[in-house]
Amino acid sequence: MPVLAALDALGVYWKRDATFEPVKDKATVRIHVSLGGAVVELLATGPKWFDTRSEQGGGGAIDLAMYLLRVDFVAAVKRFHALPTPAIA
Repeated sequence: MPVLAALDALGVYWKRDATFEPVKDKATVRIHVSLGGAVVELLATGPKWFDTRSEQGGGGAIDLAMYLLRVDFVAAVKRFHALPTPAIA
């Protein structure tokens, strides 16, 4: 799952930085995620993400949920499992 879709699924507020110009991969975006008054700055490329301030990163929606929400693996999986399944056309 791409990072932006995971953030939407988690219901967190995020905003893309329109001034960011990627150096290595043109698909990389910089986003700012607001979490209870704190702001996390992430670089995201597909499912991979990197927190520029703490210099930590990972790949995948579960890793992202664990990192942002400060929950363990089981709690992160439950956050996504509780989401409604999209209808298949």
